[in-house]
Amino acid sequence: MADYTFDDVSVVMGTYNEEAAIGTVLDDIDRVTDGRAEVVCVDGSDDRTPEIARDHGARVIEQEPRGYGYAVRKALTSASRPVVVTTDCDDTYPMDALPRFLKLVNEGYDVVSGDRLYHGAEAMPAFNRLGNHAFAALASVLMGERVHDTTTGMRAYREEVIRNVRWTENTGLSAELLIRPLMRGYDVHEEPIAYAERAGETKLDPLAGGYAIAKSIVKVPIQEHLR
Repeated sequence: MADYTFDDVSVVMGTYNEEAAIGTVLDDIDRVTDGRAEVVCVDGSDDRTPEIARDHGARVIEQEPRGYGYAVRKALTSASRPVVVTTDCDDTYPMDALPRFLKLVNEGYDVVSGDRLYHGAEAMPAFNRLGNHAFAALASVLMGERVHDTTTGMRAYREEVIRNVRWTENTGLSAELLIRPLMRGYDVHEEPIAYAERAGETKLDPLAGGYAIAKSIVKVPIQEHLR
């Protein structure tokens, strides 16, 4: 089994009007990986986000804004390295966890999924936190396997997982990116991570977004059971 280093890592994200945070996120990635990781941003912003990302050495792919899933899916498939890490661009996820994620991939896991709820996620709005616990409980029942955080934005994947699965969801893509690998027998590990208050304003309506995520959590396991 390959012993991957940060030279083998792509960190990818969808970005949309995150000029308040994107520079900090990219600085943290550069610091933790010694500037060795590839960074890919798929951007639909009308602020300075893409300019800041390019100034920090990221590869920016611009596309019309069509939602979370379209941007992240494009970012995932545009990565060029054998380990692909997703994150958000709002400075909520700890880039200091990247070495742990890479170590776990080197130990044999196909997917390493950041569990924000393990430590309580106190920085998360209470409504969102309750919803995420409910999403995890629903997904666990439908899959027949216990999961703890279905909608985290920080995960590491072996590239073949990304390549071998057809991803279909938009708002619910974060849940799909956990559910399909689990149900196809990939070796998935949930790793506790810290979670910070976001920089800048949220773009997701909690009610509409929550409904879309719940629909995905119901639909995707049914599709996998019928394969």
